[in-house]
Amino acid sequence: MTTPKDVLKLAKDNKAMMVDMKFMDFPGLWQHFSVPVDELTEAIFEEGLGFDGSSIRGWQSIHTSDMLVVPDAETAVMDPFTKYPTLSLICNIVDPITKERYSRDPRHIAQKAEAYLKSTGLGDTCYMGPEPEFFIFDDVRFDQNSHEGYYHIDSSEGIWNSGRVENPNLGYKPRHKEGYFPVPPIDSQEDIRTEMVEEMQKVGIYVERQHHEVATAGQAEIDIRFSNLVKCADQVMMFKYIIKNVAKRHNKTVTFMPKPLFGDNGSGMHTHQSIWKGGKPLFAGDKYAGMSQMALHYIGGILKHAKVIAAFTNPTMNSYKRLTPGFEAPVNLAYSSRNRSASVRIPMYSANPKTKRIEVRFPDPSCNPYMAFAAMLMAGLDGIENKIDPGQPLDKDIYDMAPEELANVPSMPGSLDEALNNLEADHDFLMKGDVFTKDAIEMHINYKRTKEVDALRLRPHPYEFFLYYDI
Repeated sequence: MTTPKDVLKLAKDNKAMMVDMKFMDFPGLWQHFSVPVDELTEAIFEEGLGFDGSSIRGWQSIHTSDMLVVPDAETAVMDPFTKYPTLSLICNIVDPITKERYSRDPRHIAQKAEAYLKSTGLGDTCYMGPEPEFFIFDDVRFDQNSHEGYYHIDSSEGIWNSGRVENPNLGYKPRHKEGYFPVPPIDSQEDIRTEMVEEMQKVGIYVERQHHEVATAGQAEIDIRFSNLVKCADQVMMFKYIIKNVAKRHNKTVTFMPKPLFGDNGSGMHTHQSIWKGGKPLFAGDKYAGMSQMALHYIGGILKHAKVIAAFTNPTMNSYKRLTPGFEAPVNLAYSSRNRSASVRIPMYSANPKTKRIEVRFPDPSCNPYMAFAAMLMAGLDGIENKIDPGQPLDKDIYDMAPEELANVPSMPGSLDEALNNLEADHDFLMKGDVFTKDAIEMHINYKRTKEVDALRLRPHPYEFFLYYDI
């Protein structure tokens, strides 16, 4: 366990000049401010530091804007990107009047989910293992105003540049849907991904592998080792921070948008998960694919509530450009062993009980990991508590099934608006143990509808001009 005294020593040993306080806004982006290292005392880890929360998305109104950040000593690392030595700390948010944790702090929601698991007696640890995918581009331009709207993406790897004058154009560009996984020179980003891995290892993130992904134009995946729910969400945020900043070193840009390219694969964040108790895995057993009855009930909860938790696991309008049939995206709600067309897969790499887990395949990397992981855990626990039967496994390629076969297989929501409607109608399971408060759920729904659903619905789309201008 890292103590405040340990953090002060870390700062001294690394000659830190500044201390960076990082925390999470409601939609899922890190925010921060920095203080001179002289301000770092053991008392800060109890008393916190004040700041104005009125401009943080989804947070307080201006007349109640005073908030406290309280750093978590366990998260202390040296920031790998600052010019001046800077200690980085992830913080919790506290109300300065009541001294209570802030209900809209996503990290607090994740912490309450872990606490709820323990309170049930079903387990004491939920492990999450995400596989975030992303694109590395060379250039991006976009704008939207009253009289125009456009985006332009470019990549030296993009197959659309196979005819571009590059003096010389060497031609090694992966075709659409053929980026998995040719060696260099077709894969031109081996070294930049390795640099990303190196920076992750410096801050204690265990990386299992890195590789090019299916799409053209620099789609990539770096897999990090599973860890307990809150720590894993912390690591996902540091993961994004590192990847974006390494890309910037090379004058490139990264996006975690689920579907930035038309006609090619989108980016998902398949999330492996399991429950343990007393150091023992609870998902191994003698049922289907070597799973326990508990694991099957957990799957039952995920499948039952998938249309609800989609509001957290797939929380953007762009998410539903990815969740379409034919692009390795799990639209249909079924489970299977090995079968990657199912929304819940049971990996079969090993018979070791410690490796038994499920892989939920519909989340994407635009999610707020604290809320997405918490929502999935709460759905799975509801399945265990209510012994929800997941039905029969679907051990065939869902994408090749006839329409009449698919008629009885439920599917994911077709839009963010639909997911929000489902969340509005069914959220009691999320509120057990006060994990998601009514206020947090209502804020999520209201923010997404006003800032994203309505905002896009009111704007003409460029393709509408192609379809309708001459009508």
